Amino acid sequence: MLIILNLICISLYIVAAVSVASRWFHKDGPLIKLSLLATAGAITLHLIILLNSILSGDGQNLSIINVGSITALMITAVIWLLSLRNQQTFLLPLVTGFSAITVFVASFTPGSVIMHIELRPSLMAHISFALLAYGCLSIAFLYALQLSFINRRLKQKKAVIIHSSLPPLMEVEQNLFRLLMLGTGLLTLSLASGFFFLENMFEQRQVHKTILTTLAWVMYAGMIVAHKRVGLKDNTIISLSVVGVILLTLAYFGSRIVKEVLMG
Repeated sequence: MLIILNLICISLYIVAAVSVASRWFHKDGPLIKLSLLATAGAITLHLIILLNSILSGDGQNLSIINVGSITALMITAVIWLLSLRNQQTFLLPLVTGFSAITVFVASFTPGSVIMHIELRPSLMAHISFALLAYGCLSIAFLYALQLSFINRRLKQKKAVIIHSSLPPLMEVEQNLFRLLMLGTGLLTLSLASGFFFLENMFEQRQVHKTILTTLAWVMYAGMIVAHKRVGLKDNTIISLSVVGVILLTLAYFGSRIVKEVLMG
Protein backbone atom coordinates (compact mmCIF):
# COMPACT_ATOMS: atom_id res chain seq x y z
CA MET A 1 0.00 0.00 0.00
CA LEU A 2 2.80 2.41 0.91
CA ILE A 3 4.55 1.76 -2.42
CA ILE A 4 1.34 2.68 -4.26
CA LEU A 5 1.05 5.92 -2.27
CA ASN A 6 4.68 6.72 -3.12
CA LEU A 7 4.08 6.15 -6.84
CA ILE A 8 0.90 8.26 -6.86
CA CYS A 9 2.66 11.04 -4.92
CA ILE A 10 5.62 11.07 -7.32
CA SER A 11 3.27 11.04 -10.33
CA LEU A 12 1.29 14.00 -8.99
CA TYR A 13 4.48 15.98 -8.36
CA ILE A 14 5.61 15.26 -11.93
CA VAL A 15 2.24 16.31 -13.34
CA ALA A 16 2.44 19.56 -11.35
CA ALA A 17 5.95 20.29 -12.63
CA VAL A 18 5.30 19.42 -16.27
CA SER A 19 1.99 21.33 -16.46
CA VAL A 20 3.94 24.54 -15.75
CA ALA A 21 7.44 23.96 -17.14
CA SER A 22 6.29 22.57 -20.48
CA ARG A 23 4.12 25.65 -21.12
CA TRP A 24 6.42 28.52 -20.07
CA PHE A 25 6.55 29.66 -23.70
CA HIS A 26 3.00 28.68 -24.65
CA LYS A 27 0.77 31.57 -25.69
CA ASP A 28 -1.95 30.46 -23.22
CA GLY A 29 0.47 30.13 -20.33
CA PRO A 30 0.85 27.26 -17.83
CA LEU A 31 -2.00 25.02 -16.70
CA ILE A 32 -2.26 26.74 -13.33
CA LYS A 33 -5.33 24.98 -11.97
CA LEU A 34 -4.04 21.53 -12.89
CA SER A 35 -0.64 22.29 -11.39
CA LEU A 36 -2.06 23.62 -8.12
CA LEU A 37 -4.52 20.73 -7.80
CA ALA A 38 -1.85 18.11 -8.51
CA THR A 39 0.51 19.77 -6.03
CA ALA A 40 -2.17 19.79 -3.34
CA GLY A 41 -2.76 16.07 -3.80
CA ALA A 42 0.97 15.32 -3.81
CA ILE A 43 1.55 17.37 -0.64
CA THR A 44 -1.24 15.49 1.15
CA LEU A 45 0.17 12.09 0.19
CA HIS A 46 3.71 13.23 0.98
CA LEU A 47 2.61 14.20 4.49
CA ILE A 48 0.91 10.82 5.04
CA ILE A 49 4.02 8.97 3.83
CA LEU A 50 6.29 11.06 6.05
CA LEU A 51 4.18 10.62 9.17
CA ASN A 52 4.14 6.87 8.61
CA SER A 53 7.92 6.81 8.20
CA ILE A 54 8.74 9.08 11.15
CA LEU A 55 6.25 7.64 13.65
CA SER A 56 6.29 3.98 12.62
CA GLY A 57 8.55 2.74 15.43
CA ASP A 58 9.58 3.52 18.98
CA GLY A 59 10.34 7.24 18.99
CA GLN A 60 10.82 9.41 15.90
CA ASN A 61 12.81 8.26 12.90
CA LEU A 62 14.78 11.40 11.98
CA SER A 63 17.11 9.86 9.41
CA ILE A 64 18.75 12.17 6.88
CA ILE A 65 16.26 10.93 4.27
CA ASN A 66 13.28 11.85 6.43
CA VAL A 67 14.73 15.22 7.44
CA GLY A 68 15.41 16.03 3.78
CA SER A 69 11.88 14.95 2.89
CA ILE A 70 10.44 17.15 5.66
CA THR A 71 12.38 20.12 4.28
CA ALA A 72 11.25 19.45 0.71
CA LEU A 73 7.62 19.11 1.80
CA MET A 74 7.77 22.32 3.83
CA ILE A 75 9.29 24.33 0.97
CA THR A 76 6.82 22.91 -1.56
CA ALA A 77 3.85 23.67 0.70
CA VAL A 78 4.96 27.30 1.14
CA ILE A 79 5.53 27.82 -2.59
CA TRP A 80 2.16 26.18 -3.30
CA LEU A 81 0.40 28.53 -0.87
CA LEU A 82 2.11 31.56 -2.46
CA SER A 83 1.16 30.31 -5.93
CA LEU A 84 -2.40 29.73 -4.80
CA ARG A 85 -2.61 33.32 -3.56
CA ASN A 86 -1.06 35.14 -6.51
CA GLN A 87 -1.51 32.57 -9.32
CA GLN A 88 2.22 32.77 -10.16
CA THR A 89 3.57 29.26 -10.60
CA PHE A 90 7.07 29.95 -11.93
CA LEU A 91 8.85 28.23 -9.00
CA LEU A 92 6.52 25.25 -8.72
CA PRO A 93 8.39 23.00 -11.20
CA LEU A 94 11.59 23.38 -9.16
CA VAL A 95 10.10 22.50 -5.78
CA THR A 96 7.70 19.80 -6.98
CA GLY A 97 10.47 18.20 -9.01
CA PHE A 98 12.76 18.16 -5.98
CA SER A 99 10.01 16.76 -3.76
CA ALA A 100 9.36 13.98 -6.28
CA ILE A 101 13.06 13.07 -6.06
CA THR A 102 13.01 12.98 -2.25
CA VAL A 103 9.95 10.70 -2.21
CA PHE A 104 11.59 8.43 -4.80
CA VAL A 105 14.89 8.26 -2.87
CA ALA A 106 13.08 7.61 0.41
CA SER A 107 11.25 4.70 -1.23
CA PHE A 108 14.47 2.88 -2.08
CA THR A 109 16.89 4.16 0.60
CA PRO A 110 15.33 3.34 3.96
CA GLY A 111 17.19 4.64 6.99
CA SER A 112 16.59 4.68 10.70
CA VAL A 113 17.86 7.17 13.27
CA ILE A 114 15.51 6.85 16.23
CA MET A 115 15.24 9.82 18.57
CA HIS A 116 12.95 10.77 21.45
CA ILE A 117 12.65 14.50 20.99
CA GLU A 118 9.45 14.60 23.07
CA LEU A 119 11.66 13.93 26.10
CA ARG A 120 13.86 16.95 25.33
CA PRO A 121 11.78 20.08 24.60
CA SER A 122 14.96 22.14 24.14
CA LEU A 123 16.16 19.78 21.39
CA MET A 124 12.73 19.91 19.75
CA ALA A 125 12.87 23.72 19.74
CA HIS A 126 16.38 23.74 18.32
CA ILE A 127 15.53 21.28 15.53
CA SER A 128 12.30 23.17 14.71
CA PHE A 129 14.08 26.53 14.46
CA ALA A 130 16.85 24.97 12.36
CA LEU A 131 14.45 23.36 9.88
CA LEU A 132 12.28 26.47 9.62
CA ALA A 133 15.36 28.65 9.06
CA TYR A 134 16.72 26.31 6.41
CA GLY A 135 13.37 26.10 4.66
CA CYS A 136 12.88 29.87 4.70
CA LEU A 137 16.40 30.63 3.45
CA SER A 138 16.09 27.91 0.80
CA ILE A 139 12.96 29.62 -0.50
CA ALA A 140 14.91 32.90 -0.47
CA PHE A 141 17.54 31.11 -2.57
CA LEU A 142 14.82 30.13 -5.07
CA TYR A 143 13.67 33.74 -5.21
CA ALA A 144 17.28 34.77 -5.84
CA LEU A 145 17.41 32.36 -8.79
CA GLN A 146 14.14 33.82 -10.05
CA LEU A 147 15.54 37.34 -9.67
CA SER A 148 18.61 36.32 -11.68
CA PHE A 149 16.44 34.80 -14.40
CA ILE A 150 14.23 37.88 -14.71
CA ASN A 151 17.26 40.19 -14.81
CA ARG A 152 18.81 38.13 -17.57
CA ARG A 153 15.62 38.14 -19.62
CA LEU A 154 15.27 41.90 -19.21
CA LYS A 155 18.84 42.49 -20.37
CA GLN A 156 18.17 40.25 -23.38
CA LYS A 157 14.92 42.13 -24.00
CA LYS A 158 12.99 38.90 -23.65
CA ALA A 159 10.98 39.81 -20.62
CA VAL A 160 7.71 38.48 -21.96
CA ILE A 161 7.66 34.77 -21.18
CA ILE A 162 4.37 34.02 -19.52
CA HIS A 163 3.01 36.98 -17.59
CA SER A 164 0.92 34.77 -15.32
CA SER A 165 3.89 32.72 -14.13
CA LEU A 166 6.64 35.36 -14.03
CA PRO A 167 6.11 38.00 -11.30
CA PRO A 168 7.34 41.63 -11.43
CA LEU A 169 11.02 42.20 -10.66
CA MET A 170 10.42 44.53 -7.68
CA GLU A 171 7.96 42.10 -6.10
CA VAL A 172 10.50 39.28 -6.30
CA GLU A 173 13.22 41.46 -4.73
CA GLN A 174 10.92 42.58 -1.90
CA ASN A 175 9.84 39.02 -1.15
CA LEU A 176 13.46 37.88 -1.28
CA PHE A 177 14.50 40.28 1.47
CA ARG A 178 11.46 39.53 3.59
CA LEU A 179 12.41 35.87 3.45
CA LEU A 180 16.06 36.66 4.18
CA MET A 181 15.12 38.65 7.27
CA LEU A 182 12.68 36.00 8.51
CA GLY A 183 15.13 33.19 7.81
CA THR A 184 17.99 35.03 9.52
CA GLY A 185 15.78 35.63 12.56
CA LEU A 186 14.93 31.91 12.73
CA LEU A 187 18.60 31.04 12.26
CA THR A 188 19.42 33.33 15.19
CA LEU A 189 16.90 31.46 17.35
CA SER A 190 18.35 28.14 16.19
CA LEU A 191 21.89 29.14 17.16
CA ALA A 192 20.77 30.72 20.43
CA SER A 193 18.76 27.65 21.45
CA GLY A 194 21.74 25.46 20.61
CA PHE A 195 24.21 27.52 22.65
CA PHE A 196 21.87 27.83 25.62
CA PHE A 197 20.28 24.39 25.81
CA LEU A 198 22.65 21.92 24.13
CA GLU A 199 25.91 20.81 25.65
CA ASN A 200 27.63 19.38 22.59
CA MET A 201 27.74 22.34 20.18
CA PHE A 202 31.55 22.31 20.21
CA GLU A 203 32.16 18.57 20.42
CA GLN A 204 34.24 17.07 17.63
CA ARG A 205 31.19 15.61 15.89
CA GLN A 206 29.27 18.90 16.04
CA VAL A 207 31.85 21.68 15.81
CA HIS A 208 31.82 21.83 12.00
CA LYS A 209 28.02 22.33 12.08
CA THR A 210 28.37 25.14 14.60
CA ILE A 211 31.11 26.88 12.61
CA LEU A 212 29.35 26.59 9.24
CA THR A 213 26.01 27.72 10.66
CA THR A 214 27.65 30.68 12.39
CA LEU A 215 29.43 31.67 9.17
CA ALA A 216 26.12 31.50 7.32
CA TRP A 217 24.45 33.66 9.99
CA VAL A 218 27.24 36.28 9.79
CA MET A 219 26.92 36.36 6.01
CA TYR A 220 23.12 36.68 6.00
CA ALA A 221 23.08 39.30 8.76
CA GLY A 222 25.84 41.27 7.03
CA MET A 223 23.99 41.11 3.70
CA ILE A 224 20.78 42.47 5.24
CA VAL A 225 22.57 45.30 7.06
CA ALA A 226 24.63 46.23 4.00
CA HIS A 227 21.56 46.27 1.77
CA LYS A 228 19.65 48.53 4.14
CA ARG A 229 22.56 50.97 4.55
CA VAL A 230 24.23 51.17 1.16
CA GLY A 231 22.26 48.86 -1.10
CA LEU A 232 23.60 45.79 -2.86
CA LYS A 233 23.63 44.88 -6.52
CA ASP A 234 21.33 42.05 -7.54
CA ASN A 235 24.28 39.88 -8.62
CA THR A 236 25.85 40.26 -5.16
CA ILE A 237 22.58 39.33 -3.45
CA ILE A 238 22.19 36.29 -5.68
CA SER A 239 25.78 35.12 -5.13
CA LEU A 240 25.57 35.51 -1.35
CA SER A 241 22.23 33.67 -1.26
CA VAL A 242 23.82 30.76 -3.10
CA VAL A 243 26.81 30.70 -0.73
CA GLY A 244 24.53 30.89 2.31
CA VAL A 245 22.35 27.94 1.35
CA ILE A 246 25.46 25.89 0.49
CA LEU A 247 26.94 26.60 3.94
CA LEU A 248 23.70 25.61 5.68
CA THR A 249 23.33 22.47 3.54
CA LEU A 250 26.84 21.37 4.46
CA ALA A 251 26.19 22.20 8.12
CA TYR A 252 22.87 20.40 8.41
CA PHE A 253 23.28 17.50 5.98
CA GLY A 254 26.95 17.10 5.01
CA SER A 255 28.24 14.73 7.67
CA ARG A 256 24.94 12.88 7.97
CA ILE A 257 24.90 12.12 4.23
CA VAL A 258 28.38 10.61 4.52
CA LYS A 259 27.50 8.64 7.66
CA GLU A 260 23.98 7.44 6.86
CA VAL A 261 23.96 7.17 3.06
CA LEU A 262 27.51 6.69 1.77
CA MET A 263 28.77 4.61 4.71
CA GLY A 264 25.44 2.93 5.37
